[in-house]
Amino acid sequence: WIEVDTIRDEKERIDMMVEEIASGGVIALYGGRSELGPRALGHRSILADPRKKGLVRFINEFVKKRESFRPFAPSALAEYAGDWFDLGEHAEASGYNVSPYMSITAQVKESKRDLIPAVTHVDGSSRLQTVTPEAEPFYHRLISAFYKATGVPMVLNTSFNTLKSEPIVETPRNAIRSFLSSMGTIEMLVMGDYVIKRKP
Repeated sequence: WIEVDTIRDEKERIDMMVEEIASGGVIALYGGRSELGPRALGHRSILADPRKKGLVRFINEFVKKRESFRPFAPSALAEYAGDWFDLGEHAEASGYNVSPYMSITAQVKESKRDLIPAVTHVDGSSRLQTVTPEAEPFYHRLISAFYKATGVPMVLNTSFNTLKSEPIVETPRNAIRSFLSSMGTIEMLVMGDYVIKRKP
């Protein structure tokens, strides 16, 4: 009831992920070393399209199994973050890489709020992660491909944990177990060169 493909070509793998996200699907990404701290930063993440407001309720209720109002964060390309968020007068000096650890809350620019409703809270704020190619090369390439496909330089990002009362996944076994428990809600799990999907 699942299929596992080995896809060693990174571009092909990224294209599959972008196509799934842009079509409204929810995917899980597991790669590299463990996440440490209060946020998932692209190594143990559930990803979706920030343009689709209905995904907020869907992910909260059916994927994460929690209150439907809980907000989600964007992982945004640092070089475009200043076009979408009010980052303050000193942001340009840092290349707009003001929040690599998803540690600040920024206001989404009013002209952009309707474009990314799934990561814009009711007060217009967003808990932002800025992503650079130096710090997160694969994640930056993934978001760049999504930007090329959609014109939006960010993805919705939330921690990869779907089992009630359990923390973010740590091992490949945890990731597969969490994915299997979410059958029908997470369409794809990407772990290194492996792409795991539900059979139709």
